[in-house]
Amino acid sequence: MTALVSRDIDYTHDGTRMIGHLCAPAGSESLPGVLLIHDAFGLSDDMIATARRIAEDGYAVFAADLWGERRLPLAESEIGPLIESLAGDRARWMARVAAARGAAAAQPEFDGSAIAVLGYCFGGSTALEYVRTGGAVHGAVSIHGGLDLIEFDWSAPAPAASVLVCTGADDPMAPAEALTRLTDAMSAAGVDWEVDLYGNTKHAFTNPKAAHSPTPEVIAYNPRSAARARESSMRFLGGLIPGPRPATS
Repeated sequence: MTALVSRDIDYTHDGTRMIGHLCAPAGSESLPGVLLIHDAFGLSDDMIATARRIAEDGYAVFAADLWGERRLPLAESEIGPLIESLAGDRARWMARVAAARGAAAAQPEFDGSAIAVLGYCFGGSTALEYVRTGGAVHGAVSIHGGLDLIEFDWSAPAPAASVLVCTGADDPMAPAEALTRLTDAMSAAGVDWEVDLYGNTKHAFTNPKAAHSPTPEVIAYNPRSAARARESSMRFLGGLIPGPRPATS
């Protein structure tokens, strides 16, 4: 198993304290970096475990805290207003991502010139929007991102970037018409994009807790699709910002 360094990182945006988390191979500096964006449930232990898995492949990983104060909402009554507070103000939404990116790049483990963004669910939507609006990353991975939250105008100047979308064919938050609009818009803008579309797969398919979803017609765990998305995302990152495989101990 790869020895990792792991620590919380305080940063701020618009007067709000954010508590991100860094994972990286121990003793390393200036590694290609992954900015990890959490799902609607915040920067949870599950997200930190995901950060550790990515770091074991040789990357510095900074798990952002979009909600602030490491808030972990549990109920839809909490989640809805949090999402709306950012999706309803896209400048604020992207500024929060940029603040996390700045905090990540300031860490000695990060090569600030080689960063990609990867997100799950709301984080997947966030990753797409950050690239669409010219975020300073080489590319984005969106895993079961809500395409119902994104915009489709990719005409603004943006750095050359690549995009991987891993999504379920039966995800009501990423309907076929929205996926087509997204790929058409990216093609028109000259974005290098890839879509992995998984059959018999709904929203939040990577989350084992979704196996007990009260709304299985919307949210359901699919371990096969989860494994394929994990494999695709690491392959994609390896081609985009290749990182050295650290020695195992």
